[in-house]
Amino acid sequence: MMYKAISAQLKRRILVEFARPRRRRKRGAGAMQISLDEDCPCRGERADLVALGDALKAQAAIDPRQSQVAELRFFGGLSVEETSEVLKVSPETVIRDWKLAKAWLLRTIKW
Repeated sequence: MMYKAISAQLKRRILVEFARPRRRRKRGAGAMQISLDEDCPCRGERADLVALGDALKAQAAIDPRQSQVAELRFFGGLSVEETSEVLKVSPETVIRDWKLAKAWLLRTIKW
């Protein structure tokens, strides 16, 4: 299961670094955007990968586990049970961290 955590982290880093140069264009034209899964608080909207990556980095400084939960759910596509196995915490803890992480990201990115 640990390979899924590493895979999610690498996927986030690759996508964010790929999107960064596009975002630097004049007035952000052409910024790469992705649709996030159905668990996202911004369902139906599009998220800027760079903003999401930066927000996850900032969140990691405040609460590393919440950031890991969000990364595993967004980029790894892991379920609550799979995330709890990877992080070695209870599913209830993952659910709580996921709710808090989504609220924090929603406020930080201002979707």
